[in-house]
Amino acid sequence: MKTSRIAKAAALAASLTLAAPLVFAQNIAIVNGKAVPKARAEAMIEQILKQPQQPGQPPQERSPELEQKVKDEVVLREIFIQEAERRGLQGSADYKTQMELARQSILIRALFQDFEKKNKPDEAEAKAEYDKIKAANGGQEYRARHILVEKEDEAKALIAQIKGGAKFEDLAKKNSKDPGSAENGGDLDWANPGNYVPEFSQAMTKLQKGQVTDTPVKSQFGFHIIKLEDVRTAQFPSFDEVKGQLMQRQAQAKLAKFRDELRTKAKTDYKFSE
Repeated sequence: MKTSRIAKAAALAASLTLAAPLVFAQNIAIVNGKAVPKARAEAMIEQILKQPQQPGQPPQERSPELEQKVKDEVVLREIFIQEAERRGLQGSADYKTQMELARQSILIRALFQDFEKKNKPDEAEAKAEYDKIKAANGGQEYRARHILVEKEDEAKALIAQIKGGAKFEDLAKKNSKDPGSAENGGDLDWANPGNYVPEFSQAMTKLQKGQVTDTPVKSQFGFHIIKLEDVRTAQFPSFDEVKGQLMQRQAQAKLAKFRDELRTKAKTDYKFSE
């Protein structure tokens, strides 16, 4: 009987000894008698790897250096948390308010992530939008220069100077009120006529290559003198080149619609400012 008890005690001691390394492996450290689980560090690493990087920066990768920094941070947090709790700060009104705000933010983010996961962008819809945009921006592109002034008499005087041999670009730099093009001699680069106000585009498309408008063209901005530099068939990127942008825009539009629907359906006496 006594032998049996000794054998059982020895077996129990042996099992505890074998289990100890396993328990220790599940924890990063013990802080004031409290275990800091390895899972806490793993969760933080996952969050870091999911974070979007700044444009031009390579994606964050798991490395021994990252793992060590996270372990340091997790253990430090446990030390600080224990001290805060020892001082009873978890019972303060400010702590409870911040915790409630954090809970709301996490839940809302989870809601939108769940929606995006279940409502992924559709390539067929993106292609339809691409075709629509391409159709609206097809045809001819025009490269023009212009000089913008406030008064018609100013425009007429400048036209007279151009007819007399003055260089259009020089007059644009000196006289044009359009800050976006004046420094470049009035150059507006290549554009579809639909990008301009109707009065401007109608006058521009009637010009021949190298021709300047004989009379000032009035618009909501003032009076224009237009010179047509060249015309070409519209250049448009392929669907594959812009597919990512279109699908991202589609995802954003779906999420915005979902948000608006929730707001509209909610029963509330609150009046939003927008």
